[in-house]
Amino acid sequence: MNILVLNAGSSSLKYQLIAMPSQEVKCVGLVERIGMEDAIFTHEKGSQEHNEVTPILDHTAALKKVESALMDSNYGVLKNVDEIDAVGHRVVHGGSQFTKTVLATPDVKENIKELFALAPLHNPANLTGIEVAENVFSNAKQAVIFDTAFHQTMPREAYQYAIANKYLEEDGIRAYGFHGTSHKYVSEKAIEHLKKEKSNIITIHLGNGCSISAVKDGKCIEHSMGMGPSNGLVMGTRAGDIDQSVVFHMQKKLGKTADEVNHILQKESGMKGLTGHSDLRDIRNLAAEGNQDCINALNLAAHRIKKFIGSYTAILNGLDAIVFTAGIGENSSLMRELSCKNMSYLGIDLDLDKNAVRSKKIREIQKQDANVKILIVPTNEELEIAKQTYELIC
Repeated sequence: MNILVLNAGSSSLKYQLIAMPSQEVKCVGLVERIGMEDAIFTHEKGSQEHNEVTPILDHTAALKKVESALMDSNYGVLKNVDEIDAVGHRVVHGGSQFTKTVLATPDVKENIKELFALAPLHNPANLTGIEVAENVFSNAKQAVIFDTAFHQTMPREAYQYAIANKYLEEDGIRAYGFHGTSHKYVSEKAIEHLKKEKSNIITIHLGNGCSISAVKDGKCIEHSMGMGPSNGLVMGTRAGDIDQSVVFHMQKKLGKTADEVNHILQKESGMKGLTGHSDLRDIRNLAAEGNQDCINALNLAAHRIKKFIGSYTAILNGLDAIVFTAGIGENSSLMRELSCKNMSYLGIDLDLDKNAVRSKKIREIQKQDANVKILIVPTNEELEIAKQTYELIC
C-alpha cells in the first residue's frame, strides 16, 4: 500500500511516499520558505536528489509541485496518481473534538475550519492540503492525524488555566498541546535508546514553530504550548510566552485592534520581530558578522528554552535525558550549545566536539561523565503519520 504523507507547516511542506506495512520510503521531499520568491524545493529518490529555488507563493502551489515531482520522468516514483492508496495529513489543532486519527469527512473538515482561530498559521494550511489532495489524488483515502492527541495524557493541573471552571467545562478553554506527532515519535525513540522502563525525558522540538514537552514513562505530562500553538518558546514569527497586559496595552494605548495584535504576535514577532528574519540560518550568519539584534535574539531564545528545562525537571522530579529534534534542533549546533550552556547543576553538560558532528542518526552529545544524556533524535513525523493512517484504513 502506497501512503503519501503530507506534513504542512506554517512555511513548509514535508512529504514522503511510504510503502506500508514494510515502511519502505520511496521518496522524500521538502518545500521550504513557502510564500517567498526564493522558496527551496528538494526531492530525494534514493541517492538521487533534485534541488530547485523557485517562487512558491502558497501551499496550493507547493502541493502542485509535489505532484509534479512524484510523476517526473527522471526522478519520480509513480506513473499515475492512482497508485497512491491513501494520503495521511498532519493537522495541528483537533480541539476537544478529535483525540485520534480519522478520515477526512465533510464534518471533519468543517471542524478543522472552526479551529482556524486557535491555529491560524497551521490549520488553514492543513485544510488546504486536504482539499487540494482530494482533487489531485481523488481515488485515495484521506486520513487526518492531529498534533494535539499525544498531549491528552496531561493531568488537569497541567492543562487547566486558573480561570473560572466553567470556561473549561462549558467552553473547552484549556491547554491542548502541539507538535504531538513529533514529540511522540522522538520520545519513543529516546526510550528505546535509553533502555529504561521508567524514564524522565524532556523533548525539545525546534523549527519555525518550537515547543517542549515533559514525558514521564512515555506519557506527556506537561507541554509549553496551550490552547493555540503560539505560546511557550520563542519561534520564527511567534512571540511565545508574553504577559497578557501587553495585549491590552497594545489595544488600549497603541490603538491596535484585536486582529492587528493577533497578527503582530503570530506573524511579526519571535525571531522575525527581533531581527527582521525568521530563518535561523540567516540569523546565525548575521550574528557571526556581529549583528547585535541577531546575537540578542539567539540568547533570548536559548534563555527561554533553559527556563522550561528547569521547570520541567522539577515537574518530572528528575531527568534522564533531553532530546533535541526538528530542523533547528537537529541541525543547529549553535542553538544546542546556547540552550545547554551553564546547566551543569542539573547534570546537563554538553560536549562541544560531539555537538559539532553532523549525522542523521540518533546520537549522544553530552560529556562522558555527565549525569543527563543529551540526545539528538531526528524526528520522523511522516513515518508516525503513515503508521496511524495504515492502522486506520486497514
